[in-house]
Amino acid sequence: MKPQHPPKQSVATTLSMPLVVLLLLCLCSSPANSDIASDRAALVALRSSLHGRPLLWNLSASPCSWEGVKCALGRVVELRMPGMGLRGELPPGVIGNLTGLQTLSLRFNSLSGLLPPDLADLLSLSNLCLQGNKFSGQLPDFLFSMQSLVRLNLAANEFDGVILPRFNNLSRLSALYLEQNNFTGSIPELNLRLDQFNVSFNQLSGAIPIPFSGMPKSAFEGNSLCGKPLNPCVGTAATSGHKLSGRGIVSIAVASLLILLLVLAIVFLICCMRSTKKKHDNSKKTEAPKQPEIGSRAIGTTSDASGFNSLVFMRKQQEKIFDLEDLLKASAEVLGKGTFGTAYKASLGNGIAVAVKRLKDVSDSESEFRKNINEIGSMYHENLVPLVAYYYSRDEKLLVYEYIPTGSLSALLHGDNGAGWTPLSWDTRCRIALRAAQVIAHIHSQGPEASHGNIKSSNVLLTKLYEARVSDYGLARLAGPTVSPSRFHGYRAPEVIDIRIVSQEADVYSFGVLILELITGKAPLTSLLAEDGVDLPRWVRGAVEQDSSAVVFDAELLRYQNVEEDMIRMLQIGIDCTEQSPDQRPAMAEVTKRLESLSQFHSLQEQD
Repeated sequence: MKPQHPPKQSVATTLSMPLVVLLLLCLCSSPANSDIASDRAALVALRSSLHGRPLLWNLSASPCSWEGVKCALGRVVELRMPGMGLRGELPPGVIGNLTGLQTLSLRFNSLSGLLPPDLADLLSLSNLCLQGNKFSGQLPDFLFSMQSLVRLNLAANEFDGVILPRFNNLSRLSALYLEQNNFTGSIPELNLRLDQFNVSFNQLSGAIPIPFSGMPKSAFEGNSLCGKPLNPCVGTAATSGHKLSGRGIVSIAVASLLILLLVLAIVFLICCMRSTKKKHDNSKKTEAPKQPEIGSRAIGTTSDASGFNSLVFMRKQQEKIFDLEDLLKASAEVLGKGTFGTAYKASLGNGIAVAVKRLKDVSDSESEFRKNINEIGSMYHENLVPLVAYYYSRDEKLLVYEYIPTGSLSALLHGDNGAGWTPLSWDTRCRIALRAAQVIAHIHSQGPEASHGNIKSSNVLLTKLYEARVSDYGLARLAGPTVSPSRFHGYRAPEVIDIRIVSQEADVYSFGVLILELITGKAPLTSLLAEDGVDLPRWVRGAVEQDSSAVVFDAELLRYQNVEEDMIRMLQIGIDCTEQSPDQRPAMAEVTKRLESLSQFHSLQEQD
C-alpha cells in the first residue's frame, strides 16, 4: 500500500493565512490610529494658527498627554485652553476635524473674528465655552444646527444683531449665556428648559417673556427690559388673560389723562418754588447743575445749600480741585464691570482724570454707609488706591478714586495688549507681589477684624512704572445679601459662605491664589462667566504631588536664568497661603517677610 500523505496545499494558500490575519488586524486597528492622527493634525494646525503665549505641547508624545487635551477611546473628547493669552482668529476647516469633541473651552483669551462654520461638524459637542474673547458678528446660522449642545456660553464678546428664536432648534440646551455683548431687539419666546440664562448688559428692550420670569434680576440688568423679574412694563394691565372692554379702555385713558394733568401741576408748582427761591437767594448767580450722569444713567438730584446728597470729599484740600458740577460735565469711559458695580474713567475739564465706581446691591442705610465709607477713606498706604470722595442718594451710590492709568494686573496677565507688548518680567512680578502683600499686611495690622475682603488680580492696579496699587478695599462690607459668594469663586476661601463676613485668613487665601496666578500666568476659575477652568490651588498641588512642578510656571518666565530657586520659593508661598484649613495659613505679616527676603535675595543676585 502507498503511504497516505496529508492533502497538499498550494504555496499561495499557505502564505495567505498569515496575510489574512495581518489584514484583519490592520482593518481593526487602522480606524483608531487614523482618528487620533487626524486629531493630532487638527490640534497642531490650531496651535500654528494662533498667536500669543505658546502652547507647550510635546509633539513627539501622544496628543492625549498634552495640556488641556483629554481623550477617550482613542479620540480627543475635550479641548480646554482657558486664559492662555491666545490671540487671532479660529481658522476654518481645523476644529471641525476633531469629530469626537464633546467639550471645547477657549474662554478668557483674546480670540477675534467670526466663528468658523466647521464647528457644525462637531456632532457630539455638548459644551461650547467661548466667553471672554472678542468674537464678533451676528450669530451664524450653523450654530442653530448643533443639536447636541447642552451648555453654550458666548458671554463677554462682541456679538451683535438680534437673538433669534431659532435657539428653539437646540432642544437639549440647558444653559445659555449671552451677556455682555451688543445684541439688540427683544428676547424671543424660547420653548427650552433652561436652568441658566443670562442676557445682561446688552442693548435689549421690550418685555421679558413669561418663561423667563423666574430667572434672577441679574440675568437681565443693563438693558431696557421690563416685566418679571424686573419692574412691570408701562401701559400693561392685569386682565386675568381677557381682553379689555371698551369701557375699560376709556377708563384707563381717562385715568392716564388725570395722572398726566397731576404730574404737570406738580412740575409747575416745583418750577414756581424754584423760581421764588432763586429770587430770594442772591448768593446763587448761576443755574443749578444738571443731574449728574455717569454713562447713560442719572445719579440723582443735586445737593442743596446744606450739603445733603452732595459730593463728599475725604480731605478738605481736594474740594478745590473739582466739585460735583465738574464731575457731571466729565466725559465717561467704562473701565469694567466688577462684583460691586461698574467702574468708569471720568475726564474732568481741568485735565484731571478720576475713577468712579457706581455701586450696586448696597443695603446699608445712609448713616451706616457714611460710617463705613469714612472708615474706608481713612485708611492710608502708599500702595492703596486712595478714596477721594463719595456721593450718596437713595437710588445711587458713587465712589471716586484716584485714576491709575496702566490698568489691572489681570488685564496685563491675560488680556490682549497689542503689538510690541512686553510680558511682565520676573522682577516686576516679585515687586507686584511684595507691594500687594505689604498693603494687605498693613490693613490687617489695624486690628483683628480688619480685612480687605476682595483680593484678586483685577483689583491690583499698576502705575506707569508697574508699581502695584490695591483697590476695592472694604467694599465687601457694603454688599447686600443678593451678592452671591460664587462671584468670588476663583479667589474665595472654602470657608466663606457670606462675603459680607470677611476675615484675615480668607484674605490670605485670596492672596495665595494671586501669587499662583503670577507664577503660572493662568486665570483662576471665575464663576461669573465660566463653568469650567483652572482651579489654581488644586491644579498646582496636583502637579507638585506628581513631581512635575516645572509645568506650572508661566512659559514667559522660563527664559530667565538663575531664578529657579526663587520661583520655587514663591510657589511654596502660594501653596501655603491656599491651605484648606484657615489655621494652617500663615499671617500676612509672615508672608510679607518671606517675600521681602525673596526680593532682597534676588536683588543681591543682580548686584553680583
